[in-house]
Amino acid sequence: IPAEVLEIIEETPNIKSFLLKPKADFSFQTGQFIELTLPGEGEAPFTPSSNPKIKDKFEVTIMKAGRITSKLHNISKNTILGIRGPYGEGYPLEKFKNKEVLIVGGGVGLAPLRSLLLALFNDIDDYKKIVLRYGARTPKDLLYQNEYKDWQKNKKLDMLVSVDVGDENWKGNVGVVTTILKDLPLEIKKAVAVVCGPPIMMKFTTLKLLDLGFLPFQIFISMEKNMSCGLGKCGHCRMGRFYVCKDGPVFCYEEIKEIEDIWD
Repeated sequence: IPAEVLEIIEETPNIKSFLLKPKADFSFQTGQFIELTLPGEGEAPFTPSSNPKIKDKFEVTIMKAGRITSKLHNISKNTILGIRGPYGEGYPLEKFKNKEVLIVGGGVGLAPLRSLLLALFNDIDDYKKIVLRYGARTPKDLLYQNEYKDWQKNKKLDMLVSVDVGDENWKGNVGVVTTILKDLPLEIKKAVAVVCGPPIMMKFTTLKLLDLGFLPFQIFISMEKNMSCGLGKCGHCRMGRFYVCKDGPVFCYEEIKEIEDIWD
C-alpha cells in the first residue's frame, strides 16, 4: 500500500517519528508490525507507535541504526513509501482486562509501548491501573517528552522515568530502568507486565520481575530477532520452534523461557 509521509518529528538526535497516510484502508492491532518500503532501496520491519484507534494515518518511530533506517532519516515530507502488513501477534489486551498493567520500556522500545499505552487509554475503565516505568541513556534520548504531561493527566497512570546518565538539568532518577522497579504501586498477583527495549534491558528487567514475584505467564515481551520477510518464510527470525514475525513479536514469557539464547 502506498503511504505518504505527512510529517517527520525529530524525537532525539538519532530517532525520528514519521506520520504516514496510507492510500488505502489500513489498520493494525497494538503490538503488530509492518514492513516499511523505501522504493528502490529496500524494506525493514517497524511496529507502529501510534493509537490503533486512528485509522486514516499512523506513526512509526525509527532509530537510525543501519542502511535502510539511515536512508529513511534522510527523506522529506510528501515522500511516498510502501507498507505491507500488519503482521504478527500484538498485545493480548483481552488478557489485561480487570488487571493492573505494568509497562517497562527502554530506549526506542517505548515506541510500541506508546501504542499500547494509548490503546489502554482508549478503554481505560477495563483496567485497574497502569504503571509505566521508562529508561533511556540520557535526558536527550527520552522519547515523546512533550507527551508526558498529557499522559499523566490520566488518574490511573503512575509514571516514573530514569536515565543512565543525567545532566545539570535532570532532576529525576539516575540509573538503569530496573532501579525504578522497586516499591511498585501494584498488587503483583493481580498484575501483568509488558517489557520492550534492547535485548540486554529486556533480559535484566525480566529477571527483576521474576525476583519481585511475577510469574512467567504474567510477563509479555516484544521480541525482535532480525525479522526480514515478515511471513515466516526466510527463517531469519527463528527462535526455537517459533518464528518471531509470525508467532510474535509479542510473546508470553511462559512460552519462550526454556529456549536458549532468546536475548541474543
